[in-house]
Formats: sequence, structure tokens, C-alpha cells
Amino acid sequence: MRIGEICTVQTIYCKADESVQAAALLMRKHHVGDLVVVEQAESERIPVGIITDRDIVVSVIALGLDPSSLLVGDIMSADLLTAPEDDDLYETIERMRSRGIRRVPVVNNAGGLAGIVSVDDLLEFLAEEMGELSRISSHQQSHEKRARQ
Repeated sequence: MRIGEICTVQTIYCKADESVQAAALLMRKHHVGDLVVVEQAESERIPVGIITDRDIVVSVIALGLDPSSLLVGDIMSADLLTAPEDDDLYETIERMRSRGIRRVPVVNNAGGLAGIVSVDDLLEFLAEEMGELSRISSHQQSHEKRARQ
């Protein structure tokens, strides 16, 4: 399965020159804990970083800084891992695991933002797959009962 098939496509984003306060308000408005930071290039939004609610708490609030005076680019995580939308799901999981990353922007062939995948998305998908596997035995038993009658 490809990562683009399970990512959240309605990704909330902002630009690096927005204030941290504006980013926090955007998170609140859309009920999300992260924003993909993008640059506009041609007709594509190219991911360049990510900012999380935790970044705001640890890097701004805990230090008593003014979120309206700081820019997203000042505190965003810029060492960004992205996943092409046609990447194998398990390869993406492995790269996330090896780098300790919980959220990964998914990009199209032009490098533009196509969605985002989180650990929660992956856990939900894998739980569904495990549920399907658990049904094999009961389906096999039903099939055997019908075949032996």
C-alpha cells in the first residue's frame, strides 16, 4: 500500500513569516496539533518545515516569550522528513521510526504538499488490518462447516 492512500489530504499549513500567535490560532480554528510550513513555488506549496503545539509550548510559552513577536520560521522544525505519495507504507513507517518523527508531510511528484500522515493515522490503519487478520480463523471455520455438510 502507498502512503498517499492513507494520508490526510486536507492538510493545514502556514508560511514561515507568519507569527507564532497566528499559527496557534490556526491550529485552534482547525482543531489540529501541527501545521506544515510551506513556501509557494509556481503552483505548488512546498513543505519546508513543521510546527507543532508542543513547539509553541516548549519554545515560546515556557520561556515567557511573546508569541506575537516571533515568527513560525524562528521555531519550526526545519529538518523535515517528507514522503512521496507513492512511497510504500512500511518504508515510510521505518523512516519515521528511525528518525523518531510522529508526523510526515506527504508530497506529490512535483514536491508539493499532498497531505500529512501521523503515527495515529498509521496505528488506525494497522489496527484495521489486524482486525481483518483476526477474522480469518472464523471465516475458515464457517467455510469448513459448510464444506462438510
